[in-house]
Parts: sequence; C-alpha cells; structure tokens
Amino acid sequence: MKDDQTRSYRKRYETHTDKPGTYDPNNLLSSLINTLNLKNDAALSRALEVAPPVISKIRHGRLPVGASLLIRMQEVSNMSIQQLRTLMGDRRRKFRISDKQYKPGRENSGPQA
Repeated sequence: MKDDQTRSYRKRYETHTDKPGTYDPNNLLSSLINTLNLKNDAALSRALEVAPPVISKIRHGRLPVGASLLIRMQEVSNMSIQQLRTLMGDRRRKFRISDKQYKPGRENSGPQA
C-alpha cells in the first residue's frame, strides 16, 4: 500500500513540473543546508522548527513540501518562494487548487440536528 501511495505522490508531482522526473526536493533540502551553514537534516529540522521525520519523509518522497513549510524555508533562508521552488524542480507558473480541498464533506460538517 505504501508503495502505491509513494508512486501516486511522485506521479502527481512529476506531472506538475515542466520536465517529468525533475521534481527533487533533495536538491532543495541540500541547498538549504548549505545556505544556512548547517551540518545535517537534524540541524535543518531545528532551523525550520519541524520534527526530524518531516525532513526524512520529504527526502524519501513520502511527503510533499507543503505551503507552510515552503513559507518557513523562505523566512529562514531569505530566498524567494520562486527560488525555493526552482531548487526543487517545480517550474509551474500557476497553481491550481481544487475546490474539493476547501469544501467540507458531510462527515466534516459537524453534528447534524
């Protein structure tokens, strides 16, 4: 099941880059470590104020770089969001967000009277 999820994740993000196969958050994480003069992923997780497993999951393709983490990276590194996105291979000019992401379903709407 996890392999299917990982493949689905990679497929979703590879289809959003100009050249499929170029999405690589490892480049982003390594660049941040170098820019911030840090020693390793643990130091990066402390600098970004996230748990170390978050960095590991991003590095291994099990978790995407979310918007809040990208903003935190921008705050810590003083690099633009565009620069950070370019480092990880995301070269989209526009983002499209599904309406489904913001519409609560019946199960999320709370108790029914």
